[in-house]
Amino acid sequence: MRVLRGYLRMLWVRVTGMGLLAVVTVGSSQIIEGLLPQEVQNRISMESADRLLNIIASAMLAVTIFSLTVMVSTYQATASQFTPRIHQLIREDAITQNTLATFIGTYVYALTAIVLREVGFFGDEGALVLFCVTVLVLSLIVWSLIHWMQHLQVLGSLIDSCRQIEEMTRAQFQERLDTPCLGARPMTGAPPEEGVEITTDQTGHIQIIHPEPLQHLAEELELEIYLLHEIGAFVFYGAPLVRITGLEDSPSEETMDRLCRVVRNNIVVGVARSFEQDPRFGLLTMAQIASKALSPGINDPGTAIDIINRSGRILSVYRDETAEEDEPLHPRLHVRPLDPDDLIDDAFSAIARDGAAFHEVQQRLQKVMSGLMRHPDPGLCKAARRQAGEFLTRALEGMDWEPDRARLRASAEAGLEQDNAGPD
Repeated sequence: MRVLRGYLRMLWVRVTGMGLLAVVTVGSSQIIEGLLPQEVQNRISMESADRLLNIIASAMLAVTIFSLTVMVSTYQATASQFTPRIHQLIREDAITQNTLATFIGTYVYALTAIVLREVGFFGDEGALVLFCVTVLVLSLIVWSLIHWMQHLQVLGSLIDSCRQIEEMTRAQFQERLDTPCLGARPMTGAPPEEGVEITTDQTGHIQIIHPEPLQHLAEELELEIYLLHEIGAFVFYGAPLVRITGLEDSPSEETMDRLCRVVRNNIVVGVARSFEQDPRFGLLTMAQIASKALSPGINDPGTAIDIINRSGRILSVYRDETAEEDEPLHPRLHVRPLDPDDLIDDAFSAIARDGAAFHEVQQRLQKVMSGLMRHPDPGLCKAARRQAGEFLTRALEGMDWEPDRARLRASAEAGLEQDNAGPD
C-alpha cells in the first residue's frame, strides 16, 4: 500500500491514467453507439462533435503549457523565499497533479478522436455517444479550470506552504504513533554485539523502510533483525544498515545474497530526505522556514511565531512508543523509538538560535515550551524543561535591552510555575 501511494504521487502516473482512460472512452463510444436505435443515433451530426473536439485540442495544449509554467515559477519562488525542501510537497500537490492530468488527458482524448475520425473509424452518422462524451469532457475541463484558478490564489504562498508541511508532518507523525516503531519492537538500548551486519551499497539518506518484507524474511529464517539507523539518517557506502542474529555460524552464500537483496530493497536510500515516514524532516523544514524569516533581509518574526505554534500542535499528540503493551506487528524487527529530545531540537533549536534577539519570538517559544512541560508524557515533559532552560539562556545573552530580558524571565518563570502546578 505504501509503494502504491508513492506511485500515485507521481505526476506521470496520473497523466498516463487519464490518457488511457481517454483512449478507452473514445474506442468504447462506437460500441455503445451500435446498441442505440437508428433514429436516436442520427439526432447529432459528426460535424457538431468535430467542432467540440477541435476546441479541446487547441485549447488544452495552451492551458497545459500555462499550468506547467505556473508550477515551475512556484517551485523557484518557494525555494528562494522559504526553503528548497518544500519543493517536494508542492510537486506532489494533489490538486495540481489532478488538474494537469485532466488537461493532458482531455488533450489526448481530443487527439485520439480526431485521428480516428480521419482514418474513418467514425462515420458521418451516429455521433450521439461521441458528442455526449465530449460534452462531459468539456464539463470536466470547466470544473478543473475553476478549481485550478481557486487553487492558484494560494499555491506557493507562505500560509498555504506552511499548512501543507504541517498537515503532512502531522499525518506522518500520527501514522508513526499509531504503529509504534513501524510495528517493530522498540530498541531502547544498544543492539547485540554479535550477529551479521548487512551494509548499504549507496551513500545517502534513509528515506523509507518497508517492514513487512523484512518481518516475512525474519520469520521464514527464524532471525532477529536490528535496524541500526533511523529514517532520515545519512549513511555512507559500506555502512551497516542492520544487524542480524539467529543465523547459523556459516550461512550459505545463497542465504547471504538473499538477505542483502531483501534488506537493501526494503531500506530505501536516496539522495535527499523525504517527508514519507519521517516526521522529523517536516519539523526541520518548518524550522528552516522560520529561520529564513528571521534573517536580516526578511525580518519577519510573525512567521517564526506561526511556525512555533504549528510545531507545538504537532508535538502535542506525542506518545511514548515504548509504552505500547500490545504485541507488535513485526516482532522480529527492532527499531529505535522517536526521541523527544530530538523532536524538540528539530522543531525549535534553529528558531531559538536565529531568533535570540527577538523578544516576541522568545516569549512565544517559552510559552509553547511551558505547554509541552505539562504534557502527559513524562519523557516529553523532561525534554521540554531541559531545552526550555537552554533556549532561555541563549535568548538572555542575545538581547541587549534589559526590560526585554526581564519580561522574558518573567514569562519563563510563569511557565515553570504552571508546570509545577500540574495539568489543569
